[in-house]
Amino acid sequence: MSDTEPDDNDLSFSEEELKSLETAKTATQSIRTELGKVIVGQEKVIEQLLLAIFARGHCLLEGVPGLAKTLMVSTLAKSMQLDFNRIQFTPDLMPSDITGTEVLQEDKLSGSREFRFLQGPIFANIVLADEINRTPPKTQAAMLEAMQERQVTIGGTRHPLPDPFFVLATQNPIEQEGTYTLPEAQQDRFMFKVFVRYPSYSEEYRVADLTTAVKTPEVSAVLSSADIRSVQALVRRVPVPPHVIHFALRLVRGTRVESDEAPAFIRDLLSWGAGPRAVQFLLLGAKARAVIEGRTFASIDDIKAVARPVLRHRIITTFTAESSGITSDNVVDRLLEHIPDRHAEDEVVPELKSAFTAA
Repeated sequence: MSDTEPDDNDLSFSEEELKSLETAKTATQSIRTELGKVIVGQEKVIEQLLLAIFARGHCLLEGVPGLAKTLMVSTLAKSMQLDFNRIQFTPDLMPSDITGTEVLQEDKLSGSREFRFLQGPIFANIVLADEINRTPPKTQAAMLEAMQERQVTIGGTRHPLPDPFFVLATQNPIEQEGTYTLPEAQQDRFMFKVFVRYPSYSEEYRVADLTTAVKTPEVSAVLSSADIRSVQALVRRVPVPPHVIHFALRLVRGTRVESDEAPAFIRDLLSWGAGPRAVQFLLLGAKARAVIEGRTFASIDDIKAVARPVLRHRIITTFTAESSGITSDNVVDRLLEHIPDRHAEDEVVPELKSAFTAA
């Protein structure tokens, strides 16, 4: 079976869903066009942000200052008609500064007093957590809990966050003085870790020309909140053929040093591998990529396309690897070359394998 063809287990899509699929593809192209008015280059970064939003995930963005990370996210929010808040993380930031707090207010007419909840900046559709590693672990944990639960609890009362809700947290890879490293267990809550690189010469020329001109390009709205929720629901409907799931499993399980399924070179290069959440995000990322390309099924090529941003912050390289200049991306690339796309028994559902063999 060709990996470019849908599997026999492909779910049937209604005519309305097929129209929504085409709309999602067209809208994605329009969003890229709108962002291109303001953001020069960074096509891969923009694609990964879109994939995360449509898959209901969050992104950890790493790049040096001055690469237009804030501008990129705020422009993305404008193109989607979404509320945007930026939180500058500092060592003195408290959890309530993010989530909000209850204040005691007095009714001037009745004289009675009651608590009223004042929402924090996390109550927005898109939240930029700028330099999240500059705030203490307690505040980091409050932020990550809200990301996971999509709600905050204050005074025993639950306050749901807006839907859609997307967090983009940034880290500066250069200045580490006065920072609080984000633990691997907390990094695991981010769907993608995205690297923002320096622009090419031609791109930087365009940046210099664009940002020093008189006029500022206007960005038009392409999608609404309802449209995004519709796309997110459509992503969940996209089927993943069994052999693609098997490939994602082999890829993730191949990172686990203690596993018999890990290649020999993994034991030399990694001290810790990825957990089950990596498989989930690989599949969701593949589904979202299929949607923005207008396809009704996810493929192995989709898994490969999102493997780096999904796995790079979920695997820990050894000292030997680091001293040799081997990065987590290098390890992922080597795994992708090592692991075969298909196995003979991939179509067998794991739970039914014994019964199938006996028959």
